[in-house]
Amino acid sequence: MQNDLAGLEEFILFTIGRTPVTLGGVIAGALVIVVAFVVAWAAAMGLRRVRARARYGSSALYIVEKLVTYGVVIIGLVAGLSTVGLDFSSLAIFAGAVGVGVGLGLQGVVKEFVSGLVLIFDRVVNIGDYVELEGGERGQVQEIGPRATRLRNNDNIDIIIPNSHLIEGTLVNWTLHGATRRIHIPFSVAYGADKEKVREAVLDAARALPFTMPESEMHKSQVWLIGFGDSALNFELLVWPDLSAAKRPNAMLAAYTWAIDDALRAAKIEIPFPQTDLRIRSLFGHEGDKAIDVLQLKRPAAPEEAKVAAISTTNDAAADVARPMPEPAPEGASEDAAQTAAADAPGPT
Repeated sequence: MQNDLAGLEEFILFTIGRTPVTLGGVIAGALVIVVAFVVAWAAAMGLRRVRARARYGSSALYIVEKLVTYGVVIIGLVAGLSTVGLDFSSLAIFAGAVGVGVGLGLQGVVKEFVSGLVLIFDRVVNIGDYVELEGGERGQVQEIGPRATRLRNNDNIDIIIPNSHLIEGTLVNWTLHGATRRIHIPFSVAYGADKEKVREAVLDAARALPFTMPESEMHKSQVWLIGFGDSALNFELLVWPDLSAAKRPNAMLAAYTWAIDDALRAAKIEIPFPQTDLRIRSLFGHEGDKAIDVLQLKRPAAPEEAKVAAISTTNDAAADVARPMPEPAPEGASEDAAQTAAADAPGPT
């Protein structure tokens, strides 16, 4: 009986080149491959459960899951074929030629795959972050795949970005650290408006919105006068919204602009229209007093010099310039700790 089994194991099915393939070798090789698939499946299931429970790093665990699964399967296939009796050294030249051809044809795919690994393990971009690209595309990171990263903007449109573009280009991550970002909302009022009244009205409107963060020493809502336009005073509202609002920049800007318009109308502060002053320097070849004499008009009486009263206003921009800059956080320390240390530091002298 044992001799019969030994004979079956040594029974030659066929030969590849000079290598005979026996029945026992085929059975042993098949068992090795089956064990490899079972191990790969068990490892994938275990990593999948860990990824489902993990609060952070789920994208990295996903890549680890795929690498472990593919690695175990490939190793199992190679080991199984070697057990069958295949001599891979005889196929080295052919495999090398095929590898060069595949490498040249798939170098773009390999580049994107490696870029995806860099994105995941560098942790500069994470699943759920809200990012902005050089071309102006913005959206929340939904998936970092082997070839491309999928963003979803606030209009529920998916944007597919090659991984290498995120590595090689400039990327703005709105939500990488911290719980808020400072936003600038421009607006204008007519010349002659009371700046202090404008400031109070706009700040009250901004603070009334539910997504405006409570003010602190480092996070203060402010109003800056940034320039003199052709027909208006140009202002900016600087405000700190919460993280959920920062992920919806277009809607957030529209909400603050709407609130500013309501506040200015309620305070009876004029919102300017474009206007142009026309000045005639010459009339019938005469200028100044001579032109007035030609029209037989009375010269206006010289106004008495009025005393200019001192006006007390709050200049938020000057206060912001005096605010100390936060020091870079030490390795492993949180951003909030660095901001707290900057708030306790003395101001500039």
